[in-house]
Formats: sequence, structure tokens, C-alpha cells
Amino acid sequence: MKEKTLITLEHISKSFDGEMVLDDLCLDIHENEFVTLLGPSGCGKTTTLRIIGGFVTPDKGKVLFEGNDITNLPPYQRELNTVFQKYALFPNMSIAENIAFGLKIKKKSKEYINDKIKYALKLVNLEGYENRRPEILSGGQQQRIAIARAIVNEPKVLLLDEPLGALDLKLRQDMQYELIRLKNELGITFIYVTHDQEEALTMSDKIVVMNQGYIQQMGTPEKIYNEPENAFVADFVGDSNIVDAVFLRDELVEIFGAKFPCVDKGFGKNKPVDVVIRPEDIDLLEPGKGSLDGVVTHIIFKGVHYEMEVRTPDGFEWLVHSTDMFPVGTPVSIHVDPFDIQIMNKPQSEDEEAIGVEE
Repeated sequence: MKEKTLITLEHISKSFDGEMVLDDLCLDIHENEFVTLLGPSGCGKTTTLRIIGGFVTPDKGKVLFEGNDITNLPPYQRELNTVFQKYALFPNMSIAENIAFGLKIKKKSKEYINDKIKYALKLVNLEGYENRRPEILSGGQQQRIAIARAIVNEPKVLLLDEPLGALDLKLRQDMQYELIRLKNELGITFIYVTHDQEEALTMSDKIVVMNQGYIQQMGTPEKIYNEPENAFVADFVGDSNIVDAVFLRDELVEIFGAKFPCVDKGFGKNKPVDVVIRPEDIDLLEPGKGSLDGVVTHIIFKGVHYEMEVRTPDGFEWLVHSTDMFPVGTPVSIHVDPFDIQIMNKPQSEDEEAIGVEE
């Protein structure tokens, strides 16, 4: 069954003070999809969210909602709610009144509103807080109230601009699962902005990786993590070893003079490429039994694994994650399964590097 497209961004461009923030951005967002806009500060992700929400008007391009042009509609006429980085709660209202605000404007019944308040407070773990004022709550509690206030309106789309930033780690993780459950229960489309790669990988159906106003890559979390299309994505999403290499021929690449079998084809012969190898995909063997020998130079215990650095004769420090411990000074040999070696074209210019070069 084909997914229904809910929001379409057509050739969106936006500048602030002469500086291009978004450059010809195109994106489809489907119904009941959890889409995360992921990237560093200044990449354009929050501007994209604000254009969808109606808080910023693009210089060029259109925003379509179910096929209708809403580019110039004000936020209150759009079928969506936004949860901002700053909580924007009404200080003169109780928590219950804050949550009920949108429902009262919609003239919902008192019984309906009370049920929704109880449901929302239970959802965000703040039962019994109905009569408190926002100023006596912690930052994390205020943010949960802001999420609750948006949720009770049951919008078709919920926009979230780094809403979990103020929460401690355990609560942040709990809220991640709650947001996923909520999306599945209510059938709301979520568009989520974050610079936190783990958050994006945990919650998303689709991740849109952005940099310098361009979309670098979009796809499922598995696709983004396991098959990055360029060095920026590989470096930004998760830990990576990114090395210069030579693609000798189909299914064979040379790294620092050592030959590594791979599964990639079609890059030509003797062509310079970038290679990405995730640290958890490196096996450490006895010297001479892998493709490249080296020595362990650093080790840190991370709880679920050891994080080690292995220096090879070329001077490169390989990052390795393993459940096996190799003390500093241990001679080892690096082995990588062919399937775990990701080959990427090298960008030919700075512009290509910003836009992202696909295979």
C-alpha cells in the first residue's frame, strides 16, 4: 500500500541577512511517519521546521499540506501543533489550564477537557500536578507540560524543536519511548528536530541528515547508519573510521597498502575513494592473521564494550569497539568483514562536499 504524502516541501530556499540557510530543499513527509531532521547547529533544520509551522515564510518554493498550498497560511490555520525549545507556558495559568488552553478555544466540553488533562498528565508522568503553576516546576517538568499541551489537541502533525534537551538522561529515554508510543496510538505525524544522533536513531522512521542548507542523505535509521552516502553523514551519525583508500577493482580496496575484500562494485579501477568502517565492525586478531597489523595505544571501559585505539604503521589511529579487552601495548591485527566496508566517492570540490555526493 502506497504511503499517503501529507507534507511536501517544493524547492524551498531561505536566506537571513544575505546568508543562504536553505538552498532548493525538497522533501516529502508521509502520514503517520516519524521524521527527524538531524544536523549540526546552523544546518537549516530548525528553519525547515519553522517554515512547515508557518512561523517563517520561504523566499522561494512552496509548502503543500495534503496537496494544498499553505505557504502563506498563518500557524493557527494549519493542522499542526509545535513544541518549541523554550516552553512558552502561560505563567498566570495552572498546569491544567495550560494543557486545556487549545481545547477551550475549540469549545470542547468540560468533561472532554478534564479527561484529556488526566490522560496527558499520566502520559508525561506528572499526575497530580493539575493545580500547580509553571514557575515552581523544573525545566524538564515544564517541557513535559508543553508536550502534553500540544498532544491533547490531536493535531495531524506535531512539530518538535529539540523538546527533550532539558531532561535528564533517564527521563529523556523514557520520553523517547512515550513519543513513539503516542505516534503509533494517535496516528500523528511527527517532525522532530535534533542534533542528537542517538535520539534520531532511536525514534525515527526516516532521518533527514542536513548540513549547510542541503539534505545530505535521507532514509531509515539502519540505512543512514550502515550505508552513509558521504563522509559527513558517516562522521556525524555514530563513530566512524573514515580513511583514504584506493578502489583497486570490484570487491577489492586498498587501505594503507593492505588489501581488503569488500562487496562494492562500480567505482572503476585504481580510483581514490573514502572508506567508512564502524568501530564495532573491526575484529582484533593475533598479529599477521588480519589485513593490517597494529598496536593498541588506548583503552577505555564503556560498560557494554571496551573502546580502544589501534595505531597502524602508517600512523592512523583506528577506533575499535569490542567486548574483548586488549591491554595497551598489545600487538594485534585488524580484520573487517567485506560487508562492513562502506565505499564512498570522494567529493571533487567544497561545493560538492556541502551538497553531498551520492554513489
